[in-house]
Amino acid sequence: MAVKICGVEKKSPAAKKRIKAGDTLLKINGNDIVDVLDYRFYQGETELTLTFLRREKEKQVKIKKSEDTELGLIFDSYLMDAQHSCKNKCIFCFIDQLPKGMRDTLYFKDDDSRLSFLFGNYITLTNLTEHEVERIIKMHISPVNISVHTTNPELRCKMMNNRFAGDTLGIIKRFDDAGIRLNFQLVLVPGYNDGEELRRSLKDLSQYKNVECIASVPVGLTRFRDGLTKIEPFNKETAAAVIDITEEIAKENKERFGNRLVYAADEFYLKAERQMPHYLEYGDFPQLDNGVGMWSLFEKEADDALLNIDEPKTNRKISCVTGVAAYPLLKATVDKADLKWHNLECEVYPIKNNFFGDKITVAGLVTGQDIMAQLKDKDLGEELLVPSNMLRFERDLFLDDVSVEELEKALSVKVKITEPDGYSFICSLADI
Repeated sequence: MAVKICGVEKKSPAAKKRIKAGDTLLKINGNDIVDVLDYRFYQGETELTLTFLRREKEKQVKIKKSEDTELGLIFDSYLMDAQHSCKNKCIFCFIDQLPKGMRDTLYFKDDDSRLSFLFGNYITLTNLTEHEVERIIKMHISPVNISVHTTNPELRCKMMNNRFAGDTLGIIKRFDDAGIRLNFQLVLVPGYNDGEELRRSLKDLSQYKNVECIASVPVGLTRFRDGLTKIEPFNKETAAAVIDITEEIAKENKERFGNRLVYAADEFYLKAERQMPHYLEYGDFPQLDNGVGMWSLFEKEADDALLNIDEPKTNRKISCVTGVAAYPLLKATVDKADLKWHNLECEVYPIKNNFFGDKITVAGLVTGQDIMAQLKDKDLGEELLVPSNMLRFERDLFLDDVSVEELEKALSVKVKITEPDGYSFICSLADI
């Protein structure tokens, strides 16, 4: 394998050795370079021998540098080759529930171990070759984030529609034996991997020496499920059962290991109408991206901010949007700010998800067209606060490709993008 170099940073170690765009990188210190993990791992050494191809002739250069100095090579893509797609056909896959006509990137099913290490993405293990397993162990890539769903091999095959899905559970033990830190995710589907199957999975995963966190999240169900496996959503009773099992195993783990390890996503507490755990229960909040502890952390951050941030310098009339699930939290936060500051008037609008269906209640899946339709003719004040997690990375488009500019024009209001944490939200309310 080899990787084409598309550019070289000026004054970098590679540039000083006259490596050029168009050269093909073959090896670093005798190690084949296939992708970004190989490159980043081996280029960290201080004495390097680069083997590369130029006009079909193999050449070598020796480079000395400090450990924290980058070589300076630029490649066509960040991963240096194609992103690895998912080979499963999970009964709960959210991408299979998307309507037609959305932008192409939303339909890509990621299952790439490199993105797990680089960006915290979760992988199923079913996509790993033996070479990749051995490389993760050799490089001691850690942590690895794994979508397990169940430790019952037969049930895992059934839920993921992959006859090899049960076999790949054995890779977890290999990683654990190698001292690699592990985070686990269970997407729970009522009647499949909840109940006793959940108890089994939490107990099994808690036994690994290097496990850091195990999170259970509820299946997300859109209205676009024609032809897919029939799945019932969680309700008050079934969500409460998930919490009870989770707290049972958490208590056992605290007694045995001094760490609860297992958590249920905030959405379970909302559905069960249970009080959220105290923010101290979540430690370092290792699974915020899975909606675990977001509510408690936001509340704590907002309360701390209100103690330290002064009221707006002028009277301020604004509005903000969120999903149905987070509405009580944001409304309570704004009410606290109103009581303290007196010169703030802020209306919080929960946006019902008509696009994906009313079973989807999280803010991150709210679309621009739903905001437009539900806030039309509303008095939004001088500014509308929109959380950044409603937009793609570039912060310009909602999931339905409605742009921020289109939203501003349709609602005749300035849109301000806010960070989805409590401290930043208070800062936005105060206009700082």
